[in-house]
Amino acid sequence: MTKKYFGTDGIRGKVGEPPITADFLLKLGWAAGRVFANKSDDFVLVGKDTRISGYMFESALEAGLTAAGMGTHLLGPMPTPGIAYLTRTLRAQAGIVISASHNPYYDNGIKFFSTQGTKLPDEIEHEIEHYLDSPITTVESSKPGKARRISDAAGRYIEFCKATVPSSLDFYNMKLVIDCAHGATYHIAPHVFSEVGAEVITIGAEPNGININDNCGATKPEALATAVLAHQADLGIALDGDGDRLIMVDHKGEIVDGDELIYIIAKSRLDVGQMTGPVVGTLMTNLGMQHGLQKLGIELLRAKVGDRYVMQLLEEHKGILGGENSGHIICLDRTTTGDGIIAALQVMAEIERTGKSLHELKSAMQKYPQVLVNVKTKQKINPDSNESIQSEVKAIEKKLGNEGRVLLRSSGTEPLIRVMIEGQDEETVTNYAHHLADKVKEAIGA
Repeated sequence: MTKKYFGTDGIRGKVGEPPITADFLLKLGWAAGRVFANKSDDFVLVGKDTRISGYMFESALEAGLTAAGMGTHLLGPMPTPGIAYLTRTLRAQAGIVISASHNPYYDNGIKFFSTQGTKLPDEIEHEIEHYLDSPITTVESSKPGKARRISDAAGRYIEFCKATVPSSLDFYNMKLVIDCAHGATYHIAPHVFSEVGAEVITIGAEPNGININDNCGATKPEALATAVLAHQADLGIALDGDGDRLIMVDHKGEIVDGDELIYIIAKSRLDVGQMTGPVVGTLMTNLGMQHGLQKLGIELLRAKVGDRYVMQLLEEHKGILGGENSGHIICLDRTTTGDGIIAALQVMAEIERTGKSLHELKSAMQKYPQVLVNVKTKQKINPDSNESIQSEVKAIEKKLGNEGRVLLRSSGTEPLIRVMIEGQDEETVTNYAHHLADKVKEAIGA
């Protein structure tokens, strides 16, 4: 059954435009309260990132939850994975995150975690949507929910992150630059990495409500690369606005993406006998990572793009590690969701264990050139059902053999067909990508 409001990662949009409005968030809080309230002492956690609209939506959600008789524990600015962790350890009925992740400040969104710290099942989201289409009612005057702030939320999460690497590891000789994207990790990440012993230089940690993800963080790691070189640091850590993405920079200023980081963690787990199940990537995962894992004897499974789908395959195949090249990295042997800080700590642990630099560790995997061309369409079209397009795809796949890959997919949000080709030779891949894009245009009359 199609959901009316929930997408693959909660509800998201531009602030002030439906559904990201104060009145909708009031009703969403009430609907969630109706679904989750079982006993008079039940409560949900509500946390947010640093965008200015978070104040408004925090208040609206609190009012709606209170009207439904649900208690609210407010966390203030807190990384999304931190909210997932606290939802689980504080035994909350659910966790609610006010964030648009890596998007600009003028967007915002809502996502939920279950009491286990995982994404909500579809049936619960359907139940919330059922109440969203009903008129708001208020519990009797003796039964409204109560709200309070959790003052030690940041400290609890900092200790949890530190505990995901052995306390015996010594990071005292490691110099880091951390870019917090002016987001929810600004008051947490610097403490985590300095408390495990590293020398920390922090950038992107002065949020003002509108500078979140603004030319900084995991989506724009160039500023971090410059800072790493300027400070002659061993590595750089770029997080996004809500702390669930990680991109790193090595001592040479070279960007290390999610695929390379997942490979490093997978090899580390394998070397110490802790790797179980396959690694789960997505349709966009680099073929070089697949071939690198194959050489280690580790299977790669590909999910649809989106960490929700990565998680589904991990659970289905009993895997512990997965993610996306954008920097969503899920270490299920350490936590329940994608976590940029925890993923960075795992990479740092491998640097200490092996004595190798981040540059050396990432060089063990050969990334293949990957060229993406977007073809605009007048309406959404499924390229898989077009015979002439598929004939051209098969011809290119035959020429590439096992050393390349072709991917065509319709955008989920725009009238576009994304043409992606990867292989060992960049010039060949580029030529094939533009050739196939031209054939797609011809076939659809673009």
